[in-house]
Amino acid sequence: MNIQAEELNKTLQEVNPALFDMLSERGKAIFFPKKGILGQSAEAKGTTINATIGAAIEDDNTPMRLKSISKNLNIDASKAFPYAPSFGRPDIRARWSGMIHQKNPALGDSLISLPVVTNALTHGISMAGYMFANAGDEVLVPSLFWGNYNLTFINAYDAKIKPYNLFKDSGLDIEAMSSELMSEGDKKILLLNFPNNPTGYSPTVNEMKEIVASVEKAANAGKKVVVICDDAYFGLVFEDGIETQSPFAWLAKLHENVLAVKVDGPTKEDYVWGFRVGFITYGIKGGTEELYSALENKTAGAVRGNISNASNLSQSLLLEAFDSPTYKEEKKEKFDILKSRYKAVKEVLKDSKYAEYFKALPYNSGYFMCIELKEGIDANTVRQLLIEKYSIGVISLNNLLRLAFSAVAAKDVPTLFEGIYSACKEVANR
Repeated sequence: MNIQAEELNKTLQEVNPALFDMLSERGKAIFFPKKGILGQSAEAKGTTINATIGAAIEDDNTPMRLKSISKNLNIDASKAFPYAPSFGRPDIRARWSGMIHQKNPALGDSLISLPVVTNALTHGISMAGYMFANAGDEVLVPSLFWGNYNLTFINAYDAKIKPYNLFKDSGLDIEAMSSELMSEGDKKILLLNFPNNPTGYSPTVNEMKEIVASVEKAANAGKKVVVICDDAYFGLVFEDGIETQSPFAWLAKLHENVLAVKVDGPTKEDYVWGFRVGFITYGIKGGTEELYSALENKTAGAVRGNISNASNLSQSLLLEAFDSPTYKEEKKEKFDILKSRYKAVKEVLKDSKYAEYFKALPYNSGYFMCIELKEGIDANTVRQLLIEKYSIGVISLNNLLRLAFSAVAAKDVPTLFEGIYSACKEVANR
């Protein structure tokens, strides 16, 4: 093992041996290379003639660039064309850390890591898998989950997906989740995704307390628990009584046996899907600056070995937005539009006639909601008929249809459900 990895591992073992045991074999072996080319380049920073960096420089020492590209950018060339660090830009890391605390007041003054920048949330989830999932490890997910988890954990890292039942009655089946946490095995990887994709459900305030209590119970029983919080749709909560903070807010300081891993970013929070910027942040009770620095270095090493670094231009544009005096007002405007679409769905589904062919699963947030079709009505057949006859696109998931109300104007919501009703009726009567 490389001596730089050994040094990081020593720090983790000294501060929290349980956390070291949570790492995958990849996670234990990875490090950020500070003693090779990167180290030498860092030492040469500020020299009059710098022939270390693998980038081209104009004669005036600005980044070399094509006018056909730069003419379309109203931003300083130094913020667009050079590489960003594998850790991410220091300024956006510090800013996002502050925003995490602002959005999650339950964190209080708990010390957490600085976020490491990823190529949006999918890459962040992948980096969490790199760091913590060995071949054969089970990743606990709800029975309705984002299908990309299969590619990330099974295909990329040879781990296993272990679903537990998501809903019981009209809320979460937390007992099913807790049972899996307390099952055989000392190491547990739990993935929490709220608002949930595909159902658009977030826990109530009381359900969040029960989730945290279940994780704490497992930790007190000696389980070493990695909780990955996939916060892709963070902040999009449309009902009172629903928890607006991430599980990370409580898990980051819960127990020495619980490592909270927050994967988030501006993709949906700031409506920049193509910017491909995300963050991965760590929190654990008793975590020190040295411990978090070791985790950050390992994560940045994984990022460097995987994609080198995320987009400098995207990070710079986001920082400009965060500094804008109208930023919060603009976000509220878009949130209100999404909430109006959510309310339009709730209003339409008050019509009892729809119960003849389908019912809505619990939903209260995010981009999506799901309807469960009556037995004997094939969801994929309905989906195809909707495209061919009604010019409506939805996603079929076994006997469910997932509807992205985020992409449907409020005025079109009645047409959406009338089309689904008619298609279900036609399929049922064939």
